[in-house]
Amino acid sequence: MDKIREEDHNQLINQAYENVMGLQQQAAADPHRLQFHMMAPANWMNDPNGLIQFKGEYHLFYQHHPYSAKWGPMHWGHAVSRDLVCWEHLPIALAPSESFDLDGCFSGSAVDDEGTLTLMYTGIAPEGSLHRQIQCLAMSEDGRTFSKFDGNPVIGAPPVDGSEDFRDPKAWKHEGQWYVVIGSGKEGIRNVLLYRSADLREWQYVGVVAESDGTQGAIWECPDLFALGDKYVLVVSPNVEKAKNIYMIGDFDYTTGKFVQESMGELDYGFDYYAAQSFEDDTGRRIVIGWMDIWGANMPTQAYGWAGAMTVPRVLSLLPDGALSVLPVPELHSLRKEPTCFNNIVVDSGSSGYLGELRGDCLELIAEFELPESRNAEFGLKVRCSSDGREETRFGYRVAEGELIVDRSRSGLDASGISRCGLSLPDGETLKLHIYLDRSSVEVFSNEGRGVISNRIYPGQDSLGVDLYVSEGRVRLIKLEVWKLKPIWNGCAK
Repeated sequence: MDKIREEDHNQLINQAYENVMGLQQQAAADPHRLQFHMMAPANWMNDPNGLIQFKGEYHLFYQHHPYSAKWGPMHWGHAVSRDLVCWEHLPIALAPSESFDLDGCFSGSAVDDEGTLTLMYTGIAPEGSLHRQIQCLAMSEDGRTFSKFDGNPVIGAPPVDGSEDFRDPKAWKHEGQWYVVIGSGKEGIRNVLLYRSADLREWQYVGVVAESDGTQGAIWECPDLFALGDKYVLVVSPNVEKAKNIYMIGDFDYTTGKFVQESMGELDYGFDYYAAQSFEDDTGRRIVIGWMDIWGANMPTQAYGWAGAMTVPRVLSLLPDGALSVLPVPELHSLRKEPTCFNNIVVDSGSSGYLGELRGDCLELIAEFELPESRNAEFGLKVRCSSDGREETRFGYRVAEGELIVDRSRSGLDASGISRCGLSLPDGETLKLHIYLDRSSVEVFSNEGRGVISNRIYPGQDSLGVDLYVSEGRVRLIKLEVWKLKPIWNGCAK
């Protein structure tokens, strides 16, 4: 095995970080630049990696190309936070430098190994290598500088049940043993593989945790397996239409390594949500963050030298009926300015102007509606509305279909598509919407977090209006609270 060239690695990290920080002001000048979401200082960002709370700090690593606003050789960007809201950029943690990762340091996870922050990631070996996707370690005592393990790779080849698509290790500890799930597949059937270790260095293959039905994508990327209440949840990212991020709730047996599925859904039904990763914080909350963009999407922000963002952090829990709840972390309340409140407004079809002079592009909105009498009605909120009526993004509910929608077909540049999420509301139940609007992103959480949709939008700078709507008949808004939100990049975070 090759000796780790630590000085060379540090030099590559310093060069990459200096380059990206030199472009920070150019990226910040983009009118679509987000104000309260975690992003790279500049250039490309995709999957969240290595989410962990370590020695009192939240760490967020991410897939990063520091030399371009387009995807390329993957590095691990790095940021920390004390509150999941304000983030401080740190030097890049990992750069491709060795024979086992020369073509990229792909996605992975982080664990606390008795006070050592340990990263497990997929190294991409150069073309011509016997196996190109292999699993590697890097360690840090201070949570800032990382040294690659001399014994890399720690898993040097896929098992018989896997394929050369063999990546994205997610590690955790259970009853004194380390476990890791890795995405792979065999003969067109995608699967998640399980390994066990006593020390993170020597790994024993356990078996296939779960496999696809043949229709769920080319590979199950970014697997995640964790306990939630008295159940286990398996999350995978197939990146196929209507199934970008699947979660399965069921039971898991550590002895056999088998997961038995009982129910399935999507963590987020938007166009722009992928590669979700979760972690448990010091209070026992299961927190998840996803990449708020998607492969193949148009990204107008690349013209300003940046692409990609993280979602707001979200808390996962199981509701009494067994459904998965996904809600924004309450720490985000610290961003709120003074509220504006509206109560008991009857909205008629064809009318507008219900919210007066309310305008903004960085808002939090919490709304509650009665269901209308008309079964054919669609109703809800509109944001980023232009004065001429040509631009708007709608958050609505279609009564007959029983579905939550986000309509971005008139949302500005490259506008297209309606995101849909099934949401059954029994008679007498109200529609509750919790919305985060941040310039070029929208996230909506409905009714206890039963339905979530995240999308990117690119409206004109002057499209700032907010209004209510109903497609036919009338609907009653019970209450609407609106807060303008403070940015996290001017004094809140470095």
